[in-house]
Amino acid sequence: MSATEIAEGDNHAEFSRPSESRRDPEQLRDALQTWLAGRLPADADPQILEVRLPDANGMSSETVLLDAEWTEDGTRRVHELVARIEPGASSMPIFPSYDMGTQFDVMKAVGDLSDVPVPTAYWSEPDPTPLGAPFFVMQRIEGVVPPDVMPYNFGSWLSEATPEQRRTLQDASVGVLAALHAIPDAAENFGFLHLHDAGPTAEDAFRAHLARQRGYYGWATSDGPRSPLIERALDWLEANVPADPSPAVLCWGDSRIGNIMFRDFTPVAVLDWEMAALGPREMDVAWMIFLHRFFEDLAAVAGLPGLPDFMRRDDVAATYADLTGYTAENLDYYSVYAALRHATIMFRVQSRAIAFGHATLPDDPDDMIMHRKTLEDMIDGTYWARVP
Repeated sequence: MSATEIAEGDNHAEFSRPSESRRDPEQLRDALQTWLAGRLPADADPQILEVRLPDANGMSSETVLLDAEWTEDGTRRVHELVARIEPGASSMPIFPSYDMGTQFDVMKAVGDLSDVPVPTAYWSEPDPTPLGAPFFVMQRIEGVVPPDVMPYNFGSWLSEATPEQRRTLQDASVGVLAALHAIPDAAENFGFLHLHDAGPTAEDAFRAHLARQRGYYGWATSDGPRSPLIERALDWLEANVPADPSPAVLCWGDSRIGNIMFRDFTPVAVLDWEMAALGPREMDVAWMIFLHRFFEDLAAVAGLPGLPDFMRRDDVAATYADLTGYTAENLDYYSVYAALRHATIMFRVQSRAIAFGHATLPDDPDDMIMHRKTLEDMIDGTYWARVP
Protein backbone atom coordinates (compact mmCIF):
# COMPACT_ATOMS: atom_id res chain seq x y z
CA MET A 1 0.00 0.00 0.00
CA SER A 2 0.98 3.59 -0.47
CA ALA A 3 0.26 6.79 1.40
CA THR A 4 -3.05 7.17 -0.37
CA GLU A 5 -4.61 4.15 1.32
CA ILE A 6 -3.98 5.50 4.82
CA ALA A 7 -6.47 8.26 4.19
CA GLU A 8 -9.26 5.79 3.53
CA GLY A 9 -9.50 4.52 7.09
CA ASP A 10 -12.37 2.14 7.80
CA ASN A 11 -13.88 2.74 4.37
CA HIS A 12 -10.89 1.31 2.51
CA ALA A 13 -12.81 -1.40 0.68
CA GLU A 14 -15.60 0.93 -0.38
CA PHE A 15 -13.41 3.79 -1.52
CA SER A 16 -11.04 1.54 -3.44
CA ARG A 17 -13.66 0.17 -5.81
CA PRO A 18 -12.95 2.54 -8.71
CA SER A 19 -9.28 1.45 -8.69
CA GLU A 20 -9.86 -2.29 -8.45
CA SER A 21 -8.40 -4.17 -11.35
CA ARG A 22 -10.80 -5.38 -14.01
CA ARG A 23 -8.01 -7.07 -15.95
CA ASP A 24 -8.25 -10.67 -17.00
CA PRO A 25 -5.24 -12.66 -15.73
CA GLU A 26 -5.05 -14.79 -18.88
CA GLN A 27 -5.03 -11.73 -21.13
CA LEU A 28 -2.35 -10.22 -18.91
CA ARG A 29 -0.34 -13.42 -19.15
CA ASP A 30 -0.48 -13.37 -22.96
CA ALA A 31 0.44 -9.67 -23.10
CA LEU A 32 3.34 -10.09 -20.68
CA GLN A 33 4.54 -13.19 -22.52
CA THR A 34 4.78 -11.24 -25.78
CA TRP A 35 6.40 -8.27 -24.06
CA LEU A 36 8.98 -10.31 -22.16
CA ALA A 37 9.99 -12.18 -25.31
CA GLY A 38 10.92 -8.83 -26.80
CA ARG A 39 12.97 -7.89 -23.75
CA LEU A 40 15.16 -10.99 -23.50
CA PRO A 41 17.55 -12.66 -25.96
CA ALA A 42 15.97 -15.17 -28.33
CA ASP A 43 17.69 -18.12 -26.64
CA ALA A 44 16.24 -17.13 -23.23
CA ASP A 45 12.91 -18.70 -24.21
CA PRO A 46 10.90 -16.79 -21.57
CA GLN A 47 7.67 -18.26 -20.28
CA ILE A 48 5.11 -16.56 -18.03
CA LEU A 49 4.09 -19.37 -15.71
CA GLU A 50 1.41 -17.60 -13.71
CA VAL A 51 -0.21 -14.19 -13.31
CA ARG A 52 -2.16 -13.24 -10.20
CA LEU A 53 -3.96 -10.12 -9.09
CA PRO A 54 -3.69 -9.23 -5.38
CA ASP A 55 -6.87 -9.04 -3.34
CA ALA A 56 -6.66 -5.24 -3.28
CA ASN A 57 -4.82 -2.73 -5.43
CA GLY A 58 -3.76 0.70 -4.30
CA MET A 59 -4.56 3.95 -6.04
CA SER A 60 -0.96 4.99 -6.59
CA SER A 61 -0.51 2.14 -9.07
CA GLU A 62 -1.94 -1.22 -10.05
CA THR A 63 -0.04 -4.32 -8.99
CA VAL A 64 0.26 -7.59 -10.88
CA LEU A 65 2.11 -10.62 -9.47
CA LEU A 66 3.78 -12.94 -11.94
CA ASP A 67 6.12 -15.89 -12.08
CA ALA A 68 8.36 -16.10 -15.13
CA GLU A 69 10.98 -18.58 -16.27
CA TRP A 70 13.83 -18.03 -18.70
CA THR A 71 17.31 -19.28 -19.48
CA GLU A 72 20.33 -17.22 -18.50
CA ASP A 73 23.95 -18.33 -18.58
CA GLY A 74 22.76 -21.72 -19.71
CA THR A 75 20.58 -22.28 -16.65
CA ARG A 76 16.79 -22.27 -16.50
CA ARG A 77 15.56 -20.15 -13.61
CA VAL A 78 12.17 -19.11 -12.22
CA HIS A 79 11.82 -15.45 -11.25
CA GLU A 80 9.14 -14.15 -8.89
CA LEU A 81 8.20 -10.69 -10.14
CA VAL A 82 5.86 -7.75 -9.62
CA ALA A 83 4.60 -5.41 -12.31
CA ARG A 84 3.50 -1.94 -11.17
CA ILE A 85 1.17 -0.32 -13.71
CA GLU A 86 0.25 3.34 -13.95
CA PRO A 87 -3.43 3.97 -13.07
CA GLY A 88 -5.78 5.23 -15.72
CA ALA A 89 -7.06 8.80 -15.79
CA SER A 90 -10.65 7.53 -15.75
CA SER A 91 -10.18 6.37 -12.15
CA MET A 92 -9.92 10.00 -10.93
CA PRO A 93 -6.31 9.47 -9.81
CA ILE A 94 -4.96 10.74 -6.52
CA PHE A 95 -1.94 12.41 -8.14
CA PRO A 96 -1.81 14.44 -11.38
CA SER A 97 0.90 12.23 -12.87
CA TYR A 98 2.51 8.87 -12.20
CA ASP A 99 6.03 8.78 -13.54
CA MET A 100 6.69 5.07 -13.38
CA GLY A 101 10.06 5.54 -15.07
CA THR A 102 11.24 7.88 -12.33
CA GLN A 103 10.17 5.45 -9.61
CA PHE A 104 12.11 2.74 -11.41
CA ASP A 105 15.17 4.98 -11.72
CA VAL A 106 15.08 5.84 -8.01
CA MET A 107 14.88 2.18 -7.00
CA LYS A 108 17.69 1.21 -9.31
CA ALA A 109 19.96 4.03 -8.12
CA VAL A 110 19.24 3.31 -4.45
CA GLY A 111 20.07 -0.35 -5.05
CA ASP A 112 23.32 0.58 -6.79
CA LEU A 113 24.47 3.26 -4.35
CA SER A 114 23.47 1.94 -0.93
CA ASP A 115 22.78 -1.17 1.10
CA VAL A 116 19.11 -0.21 1.52
CA PRO A 117 17.15 -3.39 0.68
CA VAL A 118 15.21 -2.47 -2.45
CA PRO A 119 13.82 -5.04 -4.88
CA THR A 120 15.89 -5.59 -8.01
CA ALA A 121 14.49 -3.29 -10.70
CA TYR A 122 14.41 -5.30 -13.92
CA TRP A 123 12.71 -3.27 -16.65
CA SER A 124 10.84 -0.02 -17.14
CA GLU A 125 8.34 0.14 -20.00
CA PRO A 126 7.21 3.66 -20.99
CA ASP A 127 5.19 2.41 -23.96
CA PRO A 128 1.52 1.95 -22.92
CA THR A 129 0.85 -0.47 -25.76
CA PRO A 130 1.62 -3.82 -24.02
CA LEU A 131 -0.60 -3.32 -20.93
CA GLY A 132 -2.51 -0.15 -21.74
CA ALA A 133 -0.31 2.04 -19.50
CA PRO A 134 3.38 2.47 -18.63
CA PHE A 135 4.73 -0.01 -16.10
CA PHE A 136 7.86 -1.42 -14.56
CA VAL A 137 8.84 -4.89 -13.39
CA MET A 138 10.72 -5.62 -10.20
CA GLN A 139 11.69 -8.53 -7.99
CA ARG A 140 9.02 -9.96 -5.68
CA ILE A 141 10.18 -10.39 -2.10
CA GLU A 142 8.42 -12.28 0.66
CA GLY A 143 7.88 -10.65 4.01
CA VAL A 144 5.27 -9.06 6.26
CA VAL A 145 4.13 -5.44 6.26
CA PRO A 146 2.58 -3.51 9.17
CA PRO A 147 -1.04 -3.16 7.98
CA ASP A 148 -2.77 0.13 7.28
CA VAL A 149 -6.33 -1.22 7.32
CA MET A 150 -6.99 -1.83 10.06
CA PRO A 151 -4.00 0.11 11.38
CA TYR A 152 -1.25 -2.04 12.86
CA ASN A 153 -1.73 -0.46 16.31
CA PHE A 154 -5.37 -1.62 16.38
CA GLY A 155 -4.23 -5.25 16.60
CA SER A 156 -1.69 -6.99 14.39
CA TRP A 157 1.49 -9.05 14.38
CA LEU A 158 3.30 -5.85 15.31
CA SER A 159 1.10 -4.95 18.28
CA GLU A 160 1.36 -8.55 19.48
CA ALA A 161 5.17 -8.48 19.33
CA THR A 162 7.30 -7.81 22.40
CA PRO A 163 8.48 -4.26 23.15
CA GLU A 164 12.00 -5.42 22.31
CA GLN A 165 10.91 -6.73 18.90
CA ARG A 166 9.09 -3.48 18.14
CA ARG A 167 12.17 -1.50 19.13
CA THR A 168 14.27 -3.65 16.81
CA LEU A 169 11.87 -2.86 13.97
CA GLN A 170 11.75 0.82 14.88
CA ASP A 171 15.52 1.26 14.98
CA ALA A 172 15.98 -0.68 11.75
CA SER A 173 13.37 1.50 10.04
CA VAL A 174 15.14 4.66 11.16
CA GLY A 175 18.30 3.01 9.88
CA VAL A 176 16.75 2.90 6.42
CA LEU A 177 16.43 6.70 6.52
CA ALA A 178 20.00 7.07 7.75
CA ALA A 179 21.31 4.91 4.89
CA LEU A 180 19.27 6.74 2.26
CA HIS A 181 20.37 10.15 3.48
CA ALA A 182 24.00 9.01 3.50
CA ILE A 183 24.04 8.36 -0.26
CA PRO A 184 26.71 10.77 -1.51
CA ASP A 185 26.25 13.44 -4.16
CA ALA A 186 22.47 13.17 -4.07
CA ALA A 187 22.01 16.20 -6.33
CA GLU A 188 24.15 14.51 -8.97
CA ASN A 189 23.06 10.92 -8.55
CA PHE A 190 19.38 11.84 -8.39
CA GLY A 191 19.45 14.90 -10.62
CA PHE A 192 16.29 13.66 -12.34
CA LEU A 193 14.43 14.53 -9.10
CA HIS A 194 15.63 18.14 -9.18
CA LEU A 195 12.71 20.56 -9.15
CA HIS A 196 12.75 23.56 -11.47
CA ASP A 197 14.66 26.58 -10.12
CA ALA A 198 15.64 24.81 -6.88
CA GLY A 199 19.06 25.79 -5.53
CA PRO A 200 21.64 23.43 -4.01
CA THR A 201 20.71 23.67 -0.33
CA ALA A 202 18.13 21.73 1.62
CA GLU A 203 16.20 24.96 2.16
CA ASP A 204 16.17 25.68 -1.59
CA ALA A 205 14.93 22.18 -2.34
CA PHE A 206 12.27 22.40 0.36
CA ARG A 207 10.94 25.73 -0.91
CA ALA A 208 10.55 24.18 -4.37
CA HIS A 209 8.90 21.15 -2.78
CA LEU A 210 6.48 23.38 -0.87
CA ALA A 211 5.62 25.30 -4.05
CA ARG A 212 4.88 22.01 -5.79
CA GLN A 213 2.69 21.01 -2.85
CA ARG A 214 0.60 24.15 -3.30
CA GLY A 215 0.33 23.30 -6.98
CA TYR A 216 -0.81 19.79 -6.09
CA TYR A 217 -3.48 21.20 -3.77
CA GLY A 218 -4.69 23.46 -6.58
CA TRP A 219 -4.94 20.47 -8.92
CA ALA A 220 -6.57 18.24 -6.28
CA THR A 221 -9.33 20.79 -5.66
CA SER A 222 -9.81 21.97 -9.25
CA ASP A 223 -12.89 19.79 -9.73
CA GLY A 224 -14.28 19.79 -6.18
CA PRO A 225 -14.46 21.54 -2.81
CA ARG A 226 -11.60 23.53 -1.26
CA SER A 227 -10.19 23.35 2.27
CA PRO A 228 -9.70 26.55 4.30
CA LEU A 229 -7.55 24.57 6.76
CA ILE A 230 -5.17 23.29 4.08
CA GLU A 231 -4.87 26.80 2.66
CA ARG A 232 -4.14 28.16 6.14
CA ALA A 233 -1.47 25.49 6.65
CA LEU A 234 0.16 26.28 3.30
CA ASP A 235 0.28 29.97 4.16
CA TRP A 236 1.77 29.22 7.58
CA LEU A 237 4.41 26.91 6.14
CA GLU A 238 5.43 29.38 3.46
CA ALA A 239 5.80 32.13 6.07
CA ASN A 240 7.96 30.03 8.40
CA VAL A 241 10.43 28.07 6.26
CA PRO A 242 13.49 27.25 8.42
CA ALA A 243 16.92 28.28 7.22
CA ASP A 244 18.93 25.21 6.22
CA PRO A 245 22.18 25.70 4.30
CA SER A 246 23.05 21.97 4.37
CA PRO A 247 23.04 19.99 1.11
CA ALA A 248 19.77 18.41 0.04
CA VAL A 249 19.67 14.63 0.42
CA LEU A 250 17.62 11.91 -1.22
CA CYS A 251 14.31 11.75 0.63
CA TRP A 252 12.25 8.60 0.30
CA GLY A 253 9.10 10.70 0.60
CA ASP A 254 6.64 8.07 1.80
CA SER A 255 8.96 7.08 4.64
CA ARG A 256 6.81 4.90 6.85
CA ILE A 257 6.93 1.38 8.18
CA GLY A 258 3.87 0.43 6.12
CA ASN A 259 6.09 0.70 3.05
CA ILE A 260 8.68 -1.75 4.38
CA MET A 261 8.55 -5.54 4.24
CA PHE A 262 10.05 -7.24 7.27
CA ARG A 263 11.34 -10.66 8.23
CA ASP A 264 12.18 -11.19 11.89
CA PHE A 265 11.53 -7.45 12.43
CA THR A 266 14.31 -6.58 9.98
CA PRO A 267 13.68 -4.75 6.68
CA VAL A 268 13.98 -6.94 3.58
CA ALA A 269 12.32 -4.61 1.04
CA VAL A 270 11.76 -0.85 0.96
CA LEU A 271 8.86 -0.03 -1.35
CA ASP A 272 6.80 2.80 -2.89
CA TRP A 273 9.05 5.51 -4.26
CA GLU A 274 6.50 7.75 -5.99
CA MET A 275 7.06 10.56 -3.46
CA ALA A 276 10.89 10.51 -3.63
CA ALA A 277 12.50 13.95 -3.77
CA LEU A 278 15.59 15.95 -2.95
CA GLY A 279 15.17 17.87 0.27
CA PRO A 280 16.00 18.22 3.96
CA ARG A 281 16.42 15.08 6.04
CA GLU A 282 13.68 16.25 8.36
CA MET A 283 11.02 15.64 5.70
CA ASP A 284 11.57 11.88 6.00
CA VAL A 285 12.10 11.84 9.76
CA ALA A 286 8.95 13.86 10.46
CA TRP A 287 6.84 11.83 8.00
CA MET A 288 7.82 8.57 9.72
CA ILE A 289 6.93 10.02 13.12
CA PHE A 290 3.70 11.66 11.96
CA LEU A 291 2.23 8.62 10.23
CA HIS A 292 2.49 6.65 13.46
CA ARG A 293 1.00 9.56 15.40
CA PHE A 294 -1.90 9.60 12.93
CA PHE A 295 -2.64 5.98 13.76
CA GLU A 296 -2.21 6.62 17.48
CA ASP A 297 -4.74 9.44 17.36
CA LEU A 298 -7.18 7.14 15.55
CA ALA A 299 -6.64 4.49 18.22
CA ALA A 300 -7.39 7.03 20.96
CA VAL A 301 -10.67 7.98 19.25
CA ALA A 302 -11.57 4.29 19.00
CA GLY A 303 -10.85 3.79 22.69
CA LEU A 304 -7.91 1.47 22.00
CA PRO A 305 -4.57 1.49 23.84
CA GLY A 306 -2.51 1.81 20.65
CA LEU A 307 1.28 1.62 20.84
CA PRO A 308 2.33 4.66 22.88
CA ASP A 309 5.84 3.26 23.44
CA PHE A 310 6.50 2.93 19.70
CA MET A 311 7.87 5.49 17.22
CA ARG A 312 7.93 8.26 19.80
CA ARG A 313 9.34 11.46 18.39
CA ASP A 314 12.23 11.82 20.80
CA ASP A 315 13.23 8.17 20.40
CA VAL A 316 13.21 8.34 16.60
CA ALA A 317 15.18 11.59 16.59
CA ALA A 318 17.73 10.21 19.05
CA THR A 319 18.26 7.03 17.03
CA TYR A 320 18.66 9.04 13.85
CA ALA A 321 21.26 11.24 15.54
CA ASP A 322 23.14 8.19 16.83
CA LEU A 323 23.22 6.63 13.36
CA THR A 324 24.10 9.74 11.38
CA GLY A 325 25.74 12.22 13.72
CA TYR A 326 23.10 14.72 12.55
CA THR A 327 20.51 16.21 14.89
CA ALA A 328 17.18 16.68 13.17
CA GLU A 329 15.98 20.25 13.72
CA ASN A 330 12.65 22.05 13.43
CA LEU A 331 10.67 18.82 13.75
CA ASP A 332 7.61 20.80 14.86
CA TYR A 333 7.68 22.61 11.52
CA TYR A 334 8.27 19.52 9.42
CA SER A 335 5.53 17.68 11.33
CA VAL A 336 3.12 20.39 10.20
CA TYR A 337 4.35 19.82 6.66
CA ALA A 338 3.80 16.06 7.01
CA ALA A 339 0.30 16.63 8.35
CA LEU A 340 -0.41 19.09 5.53
CA ARG A 341 0.76 16.68 2.84
CA HIS A 342 -1.30 13.89 4.32
CA ALA A 343 -4.33 16.17 4.65
CA THR A 344 -4.12 17.12 0.98
CA ILE A 345 -3.95 13.48 -0.10
CA MET A 346 -6.84 12.66 2.22
CA PHE A 347 -8.86 15.56 0.86
CA ARG A 348 -8.34 14.24 -2.68
CA VAL A 349 -9.28 10.70 -1.61
CA GLN A 350 -12.49 11.97 -0.03
CA SER A 351 -13.29 14.15 -3.05
CA ARG A 352 -12.82 11.04 -5.17
CA ALA A 353 -15.20 9.08 -2.92
CA ILE A 354 -17.80 11.86 -3.23
CA ALA A 355 -17.42 11.92 -7.01
CA PHE A 356 -18.04 8.17 -7.19
CA GLY A 357 -21.06 8.39 -4.90
CA HIS A 358 -19.40 6.60 -1.97
CA ALA A 359 -19.60 9.59 0.37
CA THR A 360 -21.45 12.88 0.68
CA LEU A 361 -19.93 16.34 0.91
CA PRO A 362 -20.05 17.59 4.55
CA ASP A 363 -21.26 21.07 5.41
CA ASP A 364 -17.69 21.96 6.39
CA PRO A 365 -15.20 20.65 3.79
CA ASP A 366 -12.45 20.57 6.43
CA ASP A 367 -14.32 17.65 8.01
CA MET A 368 -13.07 15.60 5.05
CA ILE A 369 -9.68 15.61 6.80
CA MET A 370 -9.63 12.80 9.35
CA HIS A 371 -6.82 14.42 11.33
CA ARG A 372 -8.27 17.92 11.18
CA LYS A 373 -7.72 18.65 14.88
CA THR A 374 -4.14 17.38 14.71
CA LEU A 375 -3.30 19.77 11.89
CA GLU A 376 -5.04 22.66 13.61
CA ASP A 377 -3.19 21.99 16.87
CA MET A 378 0.14 21.62 15.09
CA ILE A 379 -0.26 25.01 13.42
CA ASP A 380 -1.21 26.52 16.77
CA GLY A 381 1.80 24.87 18.46
CA THR A 382 -0.28 22.89 20.98
CA TYR A 383 -0.24 19.37 19.53
CA TRP A 384 2.93 17.91 21.04
CA ALA A 385 2.04 19.20 24.51
CA ARG A 386 -0.96 16.83 24.57
CA VAL A 387 0.83 13.79 23.15
CA PRO A 388 1.65 11.25 25.89
